[in-house]
Amino acid sequence: MHLAFTMAPGRGDTDLILFHLAARLAARGLRCRGIVQINSDRGDSGPCDMDVRVLPEGRILRISQALGQSARGCRLDPSALETAAGLVSASLAEGADILIVNKFGKHEAEGRGFRSIIADAIGLGLPVLVGVNSLNLPAFQSFAEGCARQIAPDIDSLEDWALFATGAQIPAA
Repeated sequence: MHLAFTMAPGRGDTDLILFHLAARLAARGLRCRGIVQINSDRGDSGPCDMDVRVLPEGRILRISQALGQSARGCRLDPSALETAAGLVSASLAEGADILIVNKFGKHEAEGRGFRSIIADAIGLGLPVLVGVNSLNLPAFQSFAEGCARQIAPDIDSLEDWALFATGAQIPAA
């Protein structure tokens, strides 16, 4: 089983790394499935908009809700997240080399979101790479039952792991 996670220290850094990794792996010919997150600054100085792109070249869905500048709490649109999960689940039937999930978040910690898709991909023998933040790390570790490997949050280390996990050939330097 190849299950890995990465955690970058800065806000949005994991999203950016996984976005670029998916593009790099696709350029190598790997069939990447899953989602990557795209954060966009808002002109009103409010929190960024959060969109996800369904891999490989699928729909872009807004998963954040505009709750206003004074709002506190979770901005995630659970319906949009579940729509993205459904699209990813369906895309796995088209064949895949690796599943990339931008975040094992609160919904996954509670048994929703991409949790079952991650488990299904592992059951199919697909390598799975997940972004995790420190808040949800204990829930992810419990889910992974000690079988997940932490990979440094740099694109080269993640690419090396993905190439190894998928059995892809690494061209000689």
